[in-house]
Amino acid sequence: MNVITPVRPYLVWVNKVIFWAALKLPSTLKGLITLSLIHYARWVIIGKNQFPHLAPEQPKEDLSYCYMLFFSNFNGSWDQYVDSFTFAIPSGLDMFWKWNIRYPKSVALTPFHKYIQYNQIETLHYYNGYPLATSNDVKSASAVRDALIAFDQTADQGTDAEFIKRYHTLLRGLQHDLGDMYPTPIVSMAAYQVEKRTRWHASQLSALTADRVQQS
Repeated sequence: MNVITPVRPYLVWVNKVIFWAALKLPSTLKGLITLSLIHYARWVIIGKNQFPHLAPEQPKEDLSYCYMLFFSNFNGSWDQYVDSFTFAIPSGLDMFWKWNIRYPKSVALTPFHKYIQYNQIETLHYYNGYPLATSNDVKSASAVRDALIAFDQTADQGTDAEFIKRYHTLLRGLQHDLGDMYPTPIVSMAAYQVEKRTRWHASQLSALTADRVQQS
């Protein structure tokens, strides 16, 4: 998700102070940190004269506003992500976006959804090396890897009975990190409707293709 929203230049310092305070007092983002579906999230202030100028022939923008860029990677549906943000840190969202132009507050949900959709820049390409892995899966895999490396360093020590004892201890310690990965379940009616329409279009395309093959 990439969302870029305008901020009046004379209020940019307020946002920077808020960002600084959030770093110094991470408890303000506790609800965000505990959301297991988030891989990464970042807010950045871009000055009206700080956009990249890539070539001499590129026209220079004459902007009236500075901008706040929010970008994030997550698993699950769009609705789940935005709603989880609202439920987890409503005051945090309002604190970060409060000074942005026409920000409606995170509650109620419908105006907030419309605000995000209006200012969101579509991501045309996104590479995901492990499409079935949630952020918790990644953390668990890292924990299993570290535990196995540590176990391997002592594997040739002691008797067979001691090895089995250490092995069983290892398995017990990793029980909550071992499991299979499956596609994300449908978590909202909006996501379900998107999937339903996708299946309908696919069936229509398949029927059209079969009809053309028959005619030929």
